[in-house]
Formats: sequence, C-alpha cells, structure tokens
Amino acid sequence: MAATPTGRDREATAERLLASSLWTSYDPSVEIDWEAPPVPGAYWLPPHRSSLYGTTLWQRMSEEQRVELTRHEVASAASAGVWFETILMQMLIRQYYDADPTSRHAQYALTEVADECRHSIMFGRLIEAMGCPVYRASRWDHALGRFLKTTATGAQMYAAILIAEEILDAFQREIMADESLQPLIRMVSRIHVVEEARHVRFAREELARQARAAGPVATAYARLLIGRAAYAIAGRLVHPDAYAAVGVPPAVGRAAARANPHWRATLRWSASRVHETLADLGLVAGPGRLLWARAGLI
Repeated sequence: MAATPTGRDREATAERLLASSLWTSYDPSVEIDWEAPPVPGAYWLPPHRSSLYGTTLWQRMSEEQRVELTRHEVASAASAGVWFETILMQMLIRQYYDADPTSRHAQYALTEVADECRHSIMFGRLIEAMGCPVYRASRWDHALGRFLKTTATGAQMYAAILIAEEILDAFQREIMADESLQPLIRMVSRIHVVEEARHVRFAREELARQARAAGPVATAYARLLIGRAAYAIAGRLVHPDAYAAVGVPPAVGRAAARANPHWRATLRWSASRVHETLADLGLVAGPGRLLWARAGLI
C-alpha cells in the first residue's frame, strides 16, 4: 500500500532526525567534568530568573543566600526534568509497542528514549554534584504523571511533551549563553538544548498531524488535559522546600513567588513559544485555558 503524503513527511522528518542524532549526541558521563569544584560566588541561574527576584525577601537576602537560592531552584527544575522525562519515555515506549519497528518514525522514537535516558542520568548527577536534595513531585502531580504515562495519546501526549521541553529549553538557552554562571550548569544546559532541539521538532510535527485528525470530543478532552499538564509543569519548576535552604519558610516563599510580577513575567516568557503553537492548533481554550492562566503561563 502506498504511503500517504503525511506518512512520507513523517518518515522524512524521522530520517533527518536520526542522521542528526548520529552527529550531535553526547554522553554526559564523559563530556562533563563532574569533579570540578563550583566557582565561588557564581550564580546557577540568571538572578533575574529566580522566583523571588525583585521581592522584599530577595532584597533582604545576602549575596550568598541569593546564589544558594538559585542552586536549589536549579535542583528543583532538574528534579522536575527527571520526573517528566520518565513520563515521556514511558509514553513513547507505549506508542512504540504498536508501531512498525521498520519505520524510521518508530526508530526515532526509540532514539529519543535513549537520549532521555542519558538526560535523566545527567540531571541526577547534576543534583548530586550540587549537593542538593531531590525535590519530588507532590502526591497529586505524581498521580497525574502516572495517569499521563498510562493513558495519554495523540495530541494530549505530544502537547504535554512540548510544554515540558520548551519551558525548560527557554531557561537553558539563556543559561548556556551566560558566561557569568557556573560552568557545570552551562554545560548541562548546552547538551540538553542541542539534543532537545530534535525532540521538539519531532513533537511539533507529530502534534500538528494528531491535532488535525482529532474530532471535537477528543479535542475538548485534550484541551483540558493539556491545561492540567501545563499547570503541573509550571508548578514543579520551583518546589516550595527549595526556599527553606535560605531560611525562608516554604509557604512564605511560594506565596511571594506567586505574587511576584518578575516571576510571572518569566513564566510567560518561558511558555510563550509553546503557548503560541498550541493556541494556533486550537488546543488552548475553554476550562483548559483557565488552568494556563492560573499557572501564570499566560
């Protein structure tokens, strides 16, 4: 049976991404000097991207406390990265279970799983090297992750992938270009940005195909699930317990961040590209859109 134009396009994209994977893939275990000591006084995140930047709490902190806060904020984001990449890998493997293993599309899905395995190891080693705890998902988000990895298909699946990848990507592109930051987080960010560019391309094209094929009921359900995923991902960036590292009670820090116009602007900045993509596909509307707004992403 002849391939449809959509099928040919899908295979051509996967073929290009497989070729790119051969030339620009990294092994963080050997590419990163995990034993190098941190640079004294260097931030782990651009200060203006800290969740408390510009608040009264920030103004009261010493320079050392501000650096320490960004260290724990990075550890929180890395913990969220591991959480979501574990979900992502299971969604891709579940899809591969029914796929044609001779297709380039299926083979690239496995290649992406291999990339994400290395990324999860890299984030785990980053948290360890920074001397921070693993900031785990709440009971509700953990349950949502279990639900997503078990049930999400089509537009829901690829939209959730894009939200997590593009929000983190926005931060990491800025980090890797900022020579004032810690070399370790700059190198981790560079590796992740290079390899995630392929994943974003794969997810964007597949999402567009899936969204076009979805009926009205499936689209309405996808909007709601996508909004809940966006809300969870935004809320996972900075775990409330990260504030305790600088002597701020978690509930106080979280409330200050939520009310902080600088942090809300940062959230909108990080989600602007993926929000535009999903809105153009009609996937940000109704009750789901309220969740995007409640998360501070729009």
